Amino acid sequence: MKQFLELLGFLTLVQGAMGLIHEFTDWHIGLVQRVGFLDGYEIYASVTLIVLAIALFAVAESQNPG
Repeated sequence: MKQFLELLGFLTLVQGAMGLIHEFTDWHIGLVQRVGFLDGYEIYASVTLIVLAIALFAVAESQNPG
C-alpha cells in the first residue's frame, strides 16, 4: 500500500507541476488543461494537485512497512 500511495503521490505531483508549467510558459503538456470543467481554474487545480501529492506522501510515510 505504501508503494501505491507513493506512486500516486508522484503522479499527482508531476501533473500539478506540468499544469503550472503549462500556465506560465504556454507549453502544451499535462492533463489539467485538457479537463473542460477546469477551464479558467487551471492554476488552482495544479496547486491542489501538488498539495494532494504532499498529503499522499505524508500518508505513505505513516504506513507500516509491508
